[in-house]
Amino acid sequence: MAPLVSVENLRVTFPGPIEAVRGISFEVERGECVAIVGESGSGKSVTARTLVGLAGDSATVRADRLVVDGRDTAGFTDRDWRRLRGRATGLVLQDALVSLDPLNTVGQEIGEVLRTHRIGTAADRASRVTALLSSVHVPEPALRARQYPHQLSGGLRQRALIASAIAADPPLLIADEPTTALDVTVQAQLLRLLAERRAAGSALLLVSHDLAVVAGIADRVLVMRAGEIVEQGPAATLLSAPSHPYTRLLLAAVPTAASRGQRLSVVERTPLPPRAVSPERIVLSATGVHKHYGARHAVNDVSFALARGETLGVVGESGSGKTTLARIALGLVEPSSGTVRLGDVPWTGVPERRRRPHRRRLQVVSQDPLSSFDPRYTVEQLVGEPLLLRGRARRDRVVELLERVGLGAADLRRHPRRMSGGQRQRVAIARAVGPRPDVLVCDEPVSALDVSIQAQVLDLLADLQAADGTALLFISHDLGVVHHLADRVLVMHEGRVVEEGPVTSVFTDPAHGYTRELLAALPTLEAARS
Repeated sequence: MAPLVSVENLRVTFPGPIEAVRGISFEVERGECVAIVGESGSGKSVTARTLVGLAGDSATVRADRLVVDGRDTAGFTDRDWRRLRGRATGLVLQDALVSLDPLNTVGQEIGEVLRTHRIGTAADRASRVTALLSSVHVPEPALRARQYPHQLSGGLRQRALIASAIAADPPLLIADEPTTALDVTVQAQLLRLLAERRAAGSALLLVSHDLAVVAGIADRVLVMRAGEIVEQGPAATLLSAPSHPYTRLLLAAVPTAASRGQRLSVVERTPLPPRAVSPERIVLSATGVHKHYGARHAVNDVSFALARGETLGVVGESGSGKTTLARIALGLVEPSSGTVRLGDVPWTGVPERRRRPHRRRLQVVSQDPLSSFDPRYTVEQLVGEPLLLRGRARRDRVVELLERVGLGAADLRRHPRRMSGGQRQRVAIARAVGPRPDVLVCDEPVSALDVSIQAQVLDLLADLQAADGTALLFISHDLGVVHHLADRVLVMHEGRVVEEGPVTSVFTDPAHGYTRELLAALPTLEAARS
C-alpha cells in the first residue's frame, strides 16, 4: 500500500529570501506516528502547515513530489486545499483559544466541519457533535457544545479542537505542539487521546520540541535543524543512540533527576558551580496565607520559609494556586489572612509606601517577558530602569549585566520584539538581577522555550545564583525542571500544600496521592527505550 504522505525534495522559501525548508524528504505510513522535532526556526511547523496548504500567502513551495492521501498537490488551488483539509487531514495547533472562533460555540465550530464536508443531515448534526466531544473524553458533552471557547479550561479547549479536527474522520492528523504549556496530567490525557486515534487506524504527524513527549508516542522521529533533516530513524534507536551531534545536544538538554548539579547546555556533563545555602538566614517567609475570591479558596493556609541561596520549587496544575501565591509573595496581591515577610520586613498588611523602599530586594522573571516590557523601550532602557545610576556609570552597568547573561553592548539599542524568546528571557533576567535582589520569583520562566534554550536559561540562573547568593522561588508545572533545579519543593493542589520536603525525597518517594498522580503522568525519554 502506498504511503499516506510522500514528500520528496520539499523547499519552502519566504521573501528575503529566507529558506525555511531546504530539500527535505520523508513519508508517513497509514496508522503510523511520525514526530518532527527541533527548535524554533528549524522548519518543522512550516513543513506541517505545507501539508495542508497553509504555509502562507508569501511562501513559495516547491517539491519534486508532495502527495497526501493519494492526491498529488502540485498545482492545487485554494479550493482544492479546502477540500483536502478536514477530509484527508485534520490540524491541531498549539493554542486552541486562538484556533477556535471566539464568536462560535464549540458545537457550532465542530458543526461547521460537518456542514462543509456535507456529513450527515442538519437534523442529526447536533447528536454527531455530542458524540465527537464524547469520543475525545469531554465531560458533559451536550453542555460543552453550547459553551464558548473562553468558558472552557485549556485542556477542554484542546480536546474540542481535536474533535473539530477529526469530525470528518481524516486518515491523517497533524498535531503542531498540541501539549505545550499544558499541565502534566492534562498533557498525558491528550497524548492518550492521540494514541487512541492512531490505534483506530489514523496516521499522526506530531510536531514537538519536547523529546519526552515524542518518546512516549512516536514510531519514527525526524530531527530538523535550519530547514534540513539532520537525522531520522525509529524512535527507540534515535532517542537512545543518536548519531548526529545536534540530536545529542537536544537529548542532553532535557532536565531530569540525573542532571541535578550538572550543566544542561553541553553534551558532556560538567558540574555547576557550588552554591552556599544559609539556612539560618530566611529571606522570604509566609505564615498561614489564605486568599479567597468569593467562595473560592485560591490559596488555603500556605506557609513556607526560603533561605539565602536556596531554590524552592512550587509545582501543581493550573488552578492549584501557585501563581496567586507568587503574586502574594511579590506584594502585588494582599492575602485575605496570614502574613508574608521579606527578611525581617513585614511585607503584607502594610501600605505600599512602606514596601516601596524594599522592592529592589525582590524581583520577578515571568513566563512571557515581552508582555511585561514597555514596548517603547530598548534593551538599554529596560535593564537600566531599576538601577540607581545615571549617565556613563549606568550604561557600563547595563553592559556588564548583559554580558553576564550572554548578551552584550551590541544589544543595547535593540527592541525585545525583534529578539528571540531566549534572548528576551535573558534580558528579563539581566533586568531582574541588576538591583542585586535577595529573592528572584520565577513564574514559569522556561515553559515556552525550546529545550536547548531552556537549558541555557537554567544554567544561567544556576550561575547567577552561585555568584550572588540569590534565593529562587521557582514556580513551574514541569516536574523535570523542578527536580533538576530545586532544593526543596511544595506540591500544591486546590490552593493547599499537600506535600513538601527535599525535592529528591518527594519525587522518588511521594507520600500524597496527588503527587504520585503528577509523577505518573510525567513523560520520560525512557518510554522510547523500553
